[in-house]
Amino acid sequence: MNTRLRSFSSPLLRAAAVALAVCSFGCPSVNSPRAERPEKAEKWYQRALAEYRQASMDAAHDSAHHALELVKEDPDVRTLAARVALARLEYDEVLRLLKGVSGSQAASLRGRAHWYRGDVDRAAEELDQLLSDPEIDDGWAKAISALAHSGAGRKPFDTSATEGSLVAVEMSRVSPGGAPLYVVPVEIDGEPVLALVATGTAELMLDSGSSAKPSWVSLRFGRRLEVRDVPALAQDLSGLSQQLGAPIKALLGANLLRHLNVTLDFRGRQFVARMFSPPAPPIASRLDVAYLRGGGMTITGNLGDRDALSPLLVDTSMGFSMALDDAGWKKIGLDATKLERLAVPGPEVRQGTVPALKLGAFTVPSVPAVSGPNFDRLERELEVDLDGALGAAFLASFRLTLSDGGRVLWLEQSPPVPASPPIPLGPDGMPLDGGGYEMGMPGDSLLQGGELAR
Repeated sequence: MNTRLRSFSSPLLRAAAVALAVCSFGCPSVNSPRAERPEKAEKWYQRALAEYRQASMDAAHDSAHHALELVKEDPDVRTLAARVALARLEYDEVLRLLKGVSGSQAASLRGRAHWYRGDVDRAAEELDQLLSDPEIDDGWAKAISALAHSGAGRKPFDTSATEGSLVAVEMSRVSPGGAPLYVVPVEIDGEPVLALVATGTAELMLDSGSSAKPSWVSLRFGRRLEVRDVPALAQDLSGLSQQLGAPIKALLGANLLRHLNVTLDFRGRQFVARMFSPPAPPIASRLDVAYLRGGGMTITGNLGDRDALSPLLVDTSMGFSMALDDAGWKKIGLDATKLERLAVPGPEVRQGTVPALKLGAFTVPSVPAVSGPNFDRLERELEVDLDGALGAAFLASFRLTLSDGGRVLWLEQSPPVPASPPIPLGPDGMPLDGGGYEMGMPGDSLLQGGELAR
């Protein structure tokens, strides 16, 4: 594994943990079981809670609703069902379940549901209520509350004025040490910049050197597809730019990507954005995606020959193929402390091999993985027992397509493509002579059945 690739992988995972829509401390949690809850309802509740912790959202939905049939007004059960609904992006269901439920956790969930469904004013009301609790320190809520109060009349992710319903953009060839990075040329408020696709981040993040406060911006892809009123948070990306050797001015987070129903094709160098939900590719495997607390993009897979599914964060900004926590290594019978230590600066990182990883219909043997990134904070705040994260070095082997507003991830085996000369970059890191901005039908097209003609 290349040294430069190793050098930025773990810091980006830590940055993703900060940027996810989670509490920094004092995060409200699912209440402990109530003694007066009937035994059968309690069993369904505990089962739903265990399934939620494993990111098995369909199963958790069914179990929570079995409990609700027995205790319709139980606030704990309703709150857990609402957490599941938020992860499934069912915002109206969140609001229905939490009608009349008080407390900071209910306000947090309602605020996120209003925000992600585009009701800016109602989101501000709920987030203000959340932040009035002195035990809550939720950085995401503070930033989004400020945006909501300044966004009266806005429609987040507005594409009503866009010229085209689909655009394919050639990704820039920024690959330090051969790292498979998804770096996309984009215009932000008319200024051409480079952005890193970062599914481990919930929101659009702008370099704090250019924008120190949360703001509303307009994005244009390929000079044709414009997304207006995009909420953006601020983060210092100067260290990332230095490590990658390119001026990265933005991170394209999961909530923007799912609104765009994107396809990521690293080998074909394509970033495709759409204003419609694409049909299933001809030969692909479907994965259901959960968005923990509305922003943590998570899928489940099988590690080794285990029957049980393992929750995995999807993080395209992490250069490693996979990172597992100690519990994840134990599940495949390995002791993380006995893995080979890598000579990299910073916290200790060790490397081993996962015998096989099964995602949908694909089984990938001998997946290199590291131990070192700490998932404790994410697990505590998201209340999910993550086994690890999938990174760009693994994901680049597939064409990835988000559909149904991000609820579905299609995996296609990506065939090798002939090598092509790198696109020359100017001093600002952008392609010279407009190269790499807009493409017609590529020779090795991922778009089947005349989709470009829509």
